[in-house]
Amino acid sequence: MGQFKVLIVDDDIKITKLLKSYFDKEGFVTYLAHEGTGVAALVREKEPDIIVLDLMLPGMDGYEVTRRLRRDSEVPILMLTARDEETDRLIGLEMGADDYVTKPFSPREVVARTKAILRRTRKAAAQAEIVRVGELAIDSERHLVKKGTTTLELTPTEFKILDLLAGSVNRVFTRLQIVERVQGYAFDGYERTVDAHMKNLRRKLEDNPKEPRYIQTVYGVGYRLSGEGE
Repeated sequence: MGQFKVLIVDDDIKITKLLKSYFDKEGFVTYLAHEGTGVAALVREKEPDIIVLDLMLPGMDGYEVTRRLRRDSEVPILMLTARDEETDRLIGLEMGADDYVTKPFSPREVVARTKAILRRTRKAAAQAEIVRVGELAIDSERHLVKKGTTTLELTPTEFKILDLLAGSVNRVFTRLQIVERVQGYAFDGYERTVDAHMKNLRRKLEDNPKEPRYIQTVYGVGYRLSGEGE
């Protein structure tokens, strides 16, 4: 994967040391933090390519860390959570996390999920074509989406989904097709995960998310990007 930088944030020192050992073996530059309050400053200082972020942190929990980071950063976030409730996972995704792993986990799985996120964000950045749909301009090379003259702030996963849909305007993609092409694998609960990302995209793209012009649901099938969004 090259010399990528990963920031691991978890109050369990044993977990951070264990994950660091696995990431180090894969050639990552690894930074560690054990509370949420200093994460934003550390991100500005170290400029990591991805953050592995525990949900339950002292001082400031992972939800709030994610919310603050998303004010001015698109750095990918893989959330770690001991909670197995679907609602908790969906809240993290809606706040801007790109994926999640539930504790207890395999360190190899965390590394694999991290690599998958980096592969898709790197691939998105390598694409040069600008796709225009209605007021939207989707610039894959610069990882940039504009609506008119306004730049929209999308997470890496949201951008990848939009880029996928924009590559075949009006084509309907099933939730399974979306998750496999964007995540690189399927997992339990993927349908609700895709729905959460689509909800976020509509909130950012649409004038009225309840009456979407761009991201349209084809009931019983999946989603499409409508070329009639003018």
